[in-house]
Amino acid sequence: MLIERENKQGFVTNQQAAEAVQQFFNQYDYTGKKILIIIPDNTRSGPVGEVFKMIHEQIGGKAGAVDCLVALGTHQPMSEEQICTRLSMTLDERRTKYASVKFFNHEWDRPDTFKSIGTISADEIDQISGGLFREEVDVAINKLIFDYDEFFILGPVFPHEVVGFSGGHKYIFPGIAGDEIIHFFHWLGAVVTNPMINGNKWTVTRKVVEKAASFIKMPHQLIAIVALLDELKGIFLGDCVEAWEKAADLSNKVHIVYKDRTYNTVLGLAPKMYDDIWTAGKVMYKLEPVLADGATLIIHAPHITEISYTHGKYLDKIGYHTRDYFRTRMERFADVPRGIIAHSTHVKGIGTYIDGVENPRVNVVLATGISKERCEKVNLGYMDPAEINIADYEGKEAEGILVVHHAGEVLHRLADGSIPTIPQ
Repeated sequence: MLIERENKQGFVTNQQAAEAVQQFFNQYDYTGKKILIIIPDNTRSGPVGEVFKMIHEQIGGKAGAVDCLVALGTHQPMSEEQICTRLSMTLDERRTKYASVKFFNHEWDRPDTFKSIGTISADEIDQISGGLFREEVDVAINKLIFDYDEFFILGPVFPHEVVGFSGGHKYIFPGIAGDEIIHFFHWLGAVVTNPMINGNKWTVTRKVVEKAASFIKMPHQLIAIVALLDELKGIFLGDCVEAWEKAADLSNKVHIVYKDRTYNTVLGLAPKMYDDIWTAGKVMYKLEPVLADGATLIIHAPHITEISYTHGKYLDKIGYHTRDYFRTRMERFADVPRGIIAHSTHVKGIGTYIDGVENPRVNVVLATGISKERCEKVNLGYMDPAEINIADYEGKEAEGILVVHHAGEVLHRLADGSIPTIPQ
């Protein structure tokens, strides 16, 4: 049974959410069961901690275990203090009320922590991708989940550049998945391009995620939340696909802003939850559709000093380029994981690469703590953030200048439904 609460009065109160959680968990008996809750890292906003506490209130006293696995994908591991912050608990609460809860980081760089659960055949990949790819893809996930009787996925749903809308089984793929499936469907999304994927529900990449998830036979359900910053707009509990679909429909209403025009300059202010360009690239992903041809996007994040803490060596090597810069000669980049190439193309945006000449549609500029030399090395523009007065950009939409605060989670689209495309 799907339990849901939506924003009938503009938001969902803590009491309404707690009642929904209680109603859901009262349907089942968790006495003595070992339960694992898969949660996002700190690159996603939303009241994850508050909802975790509601879950713990319902089953913490009767279950044999209620532990948490952070779905890092390939992000940095989180410290215990950071996980406490993610779960809205004080260190004192961690030592007392939640002392029995074990915290685990997904160890994506340790092959021995994975278990293969199936293979998507080349025929299936060909069919799902509409002929874009024909290759066999191994599906491996963190084997820790098999130490438990059941697991729950707890996390927010937003428009997303790789799958269309995040959430649901995406917290497994790539959240706790092995390299092969991660790099395959990220590159598939890049080939289709961000403007064609972002904010659409049943994309080819989402179909790959759900096919991979079909190999998981152990019981699991979803607690999907839709929030704007930390204000809860909806909560959906139940079957992973059904709950995710409901959450994605609400996210479509909450997290997409429509504009009547394109902009020549966009200043995207990245929040501090993004600590490198690997994550702050979302500023570009959510704003690309409203950038005019030849426009400049400024990713403003003075707190960021690194391209990628986990993949910087690859990005220093390949830089940021348009899709066809890579696609037309993939053999030259055979030693680079395709998910990293996908990130490169998503940040650079769509454009062309013809006869050795690259022509990006827009100019992406970093106004961060990353040096001018490093920006130039990776083929991105540079501005000194100390020389940017945000007030100078505010209130000038009529002049083609847009400022977006807390950029990276709300998708901007054109009201007429048009999207930028790569010239054929």
